[in-house]
Amino acid sequence: MSQTVELRVGMSCEGCVGAVKRVLGKMEGVESFDVDIKEQKVTVKGNVTPDAVLQTVSKTGKKTSFWEAEPSAASAVSS
Repeated sequence: MSQTVELRVGMSCEGCVGAVKRVLGKMEGVESFDVDIKEQKVTVKGNVTPDAVLQTVSKTGKKTSFWEAEPSAASAVSS
């Protein structure tokens, strides 16, 4: 089943972006991915599990965590 996984990844240069692209390009089940250095965000689409994507990107040595909505955005939606 195809799904979208969003991660926050600490990338500071094009070399960082290249490392993330390399590991995602080799990952089984990945259909597409987008790496946004400005937002420090990686979006992966495909037949993947969130934990597998997190572990794969973590292998680059970059600080990696699941992307979560900003608290202010979440509270604005609920009010």
